[in-house]
Amino acid sequence: RDPRSGTAPSGRPPTLTHPRQWDIVSPNSITPTMNRLSRRAFVRSTALVAIPTLIPARLLGADAPSHRINVGFIGTGDHGIGWNLRRYLNFNDARVRVVCDVDAERMRRAKEIVDEQYLNRDCTMTRDFREVLARDDIDAVMISTPDHWHTLISVLALRAGKDVQCEKPTLTIDEGKVLIDTVRRHQRVFQTSTEDRSIPVYHRMAELVRNGRIGRLQRIEVILPKQPGVPGDPTPQPVPPGLDWDMWLGPAPYAPYTKDRVHFNFRWIWDYSGGIICDWGTHLFDTAQWANDTERGGPVEIEGTGTHWEGGLYDTVKDYDLTYRYANGVVMTCQPGNPSIKFIGTEGWVGNTGWRGPLEASSPAILNATIGRDEIHLRTNPEGEHRDFLDCVKTRQDPYFPVDIGHRVSTVCHLGNLAIKLGRKLNWDPATERFVNDPAADALCSRPMRAPWTLT
Repeated sequence: RDPRSGTAPSGRPPTLTHPRQWDIVSPNSITPTMNRLSRRAFVRSTALVAIPTLIPARLLGADAPSHRINVGFIGTGDHGIGWNLRRYLNFNDARVRVVCDVDAERMRRAKEIVDEQYLNRDCTMTRDFREVLARDDIDAVMISTPDHWHTLISVLALRAGKDVQCEKPTLTIDEGKVLIDTVRRHQRVFQTSTEDRSIPVYHRMAELVRNGRIGRLQRIEVILPKQPGVPGDPTPQPVPPGLDWDMWLGPAPYAPYTKDRVHFNFRWIWDYSGGIICDWGTHLFDTAQWANDTERGGPVEIEGTGTHWEGGLYDTVKDYDLTYRYANGVVMTCQPGNPSIKFIGTEGWVGNTGWRGPLEASSPAILNATIGRDEIHLRTNPEGEHRDFLDCVKTRQDPYFPVDIGHRVSTVCHLGNLAIKLGRKLNWDPATERFVNDPAADALCSRPMRAPWTLT
């Protein structure tokens, strides 16, 4: 999903190790072939090669090959290519080495773009992400898959020693908790991939609120986009050539292929996503949590009404009217319309209308306020989430949207969906991340995975 366009918004698998040999995919084919030359034999065979006396200067600077971060791309759909891949190709300190997608045509298109940028054909392809994770020469991965794959691939990548930038959101609340534990246990860098914290208007309004320019924050009004008007065709269709349908489904329940189930439209199907609330809520709810200083917490009460798609393939929430209450007294509402956000305090308001719309405020004094040197300055990176991730891979610091904050934003989205699904008010404990005396709601914090896939 690309919010800049204004349309609605990405047996057990083999243990991943670093073998002396791994399957390599030819740059001109998607058929795996075994590399029969071990690394030890390769070292012996190259030991007699003369090392040049003069080393070109370009090989010694900040952009030297030895200083580049080698990246594998997993998921090469519209957003994976149009936003993520094209950003990475602009960085001299990153090198895209392999592209992976279960759709062969999309994968080939991604390879062509990489080859055109680098003026060679070195980029390899594979339809199995595990082959990417098994490569010793890959430092980090960019994951741009449908939502139901986000956490599983991320966890396996972290266990394989890779740093991870992954599209949002998680599929369930409990998945996010597993993801946090894995990141911290393996001491990897993880960037929840959204651009919001680098967009000046959202960063500015969060700083104004955090520094008291509207007085004490009382209310947050969030508007998410309306959804498409067709319910999707569930009629089974032949699987297109080049699409690994079983791998596309992965941990999700088996279902017959239909074109309305895949690519952009997966967002409106509960097995693969959380609908519009998860797809867009992870953007604007993040700004809300940021400004409210609850980015590592969350609401304590959630209630709402809504409808679900009916009469077709889609089954996520369609219309919605949500109210969240926080322990600090702040109330946040969420309704459909033109994606916008507004913060209302005891001494004024600040916000915007439309995605990336210009900053608005109740007075010029608020609009033009200066944040002093000793006041709160919220972490950002004006060059965006991709640049921030690469910088943090080098420094080993948390990015501007780290795993725990990303999880809390996804949780706000899931809580809204569950309140509508259950049709009643829910009480949530952000400390224990469980509902208060509500086993039925707790049971919806996770979903089973289709064998052989598992997070354990």
